[in-house]
Amino acid sequence: MGVTEAVTPPSSPSDLPELPKPEAAVTPADIRDGAAVALVVGVAGVLLGLLWMWLAPRVQYVSNGENVFLRDTESEARIGADGTFFLLALGFGVLSGLGVFLWRRRGGVPLVIGLALGACFAALVGWRLGLWLGPGSDVAASAAKAGKGVPFDAPLQLLAHGALLVWPMTAVAVHLGLTAVWGPRDPSPSAEWYGAYPPPHVHADPTPSEPPRATS
Repeated sequence: MGVTEAVTPPSSPSDLPELPKPEAAVTPADIRDGAAVALVVGVAGVLLGLLWMWLAPRVQYVSNGENVFLRDTESEARIGADGTFFLLALGFGVLSGLGVFLWRRRGGVPLVIGLALGACFAALVGWRLGLWLGPGSDVAASAAKAGKGVPFDAPLQLLAHGALLVWPMTAVAVHLGLTAVWGPRDPSPSAEWYGAYPPPHVHADPTPSEPPRATS
């Protein structure tokens, strides 16, 4: 008469522990934060326009009654206006990138997108507002109003339009750099095991078990 060994049926999938549900990559709160960043940074473009109009060096024209000429042909004021805009945009980019990082250290794609879009809009607002608040663009009317031989301010101009990208590029670079260095780190993988089979690093007992002996 033989002895039969009891065989335990394999666990059904319903008996296995449930795997943790992955968290959503982008939540509605993240989208709201990105929209808030875009709005605040975009409004800051008004300050850029005011500072550019106030700090940019002035180019002066003079009229002889028929034509308009530069008062100082060796003046670097035209280049200085571009340089002033560049430096202001660079400073605003550093401040906005730092401010967004300090507000939300965890970072995230919506924050970066909101920061980039807001900075682009702010640069455009600052550029157009500076032109609008600066001297009038009608040079002939300004020359007639000033009179023959009287110098007058030329319209404020941004010759290098690439300076409009300084703010968004700087803001995103600063934010990503700060997040990479001082941002929160992902948690280390948990030692807890889920599944029906043992993990690869767990080895079975090397001592083989004796087979059941049959008895007559």
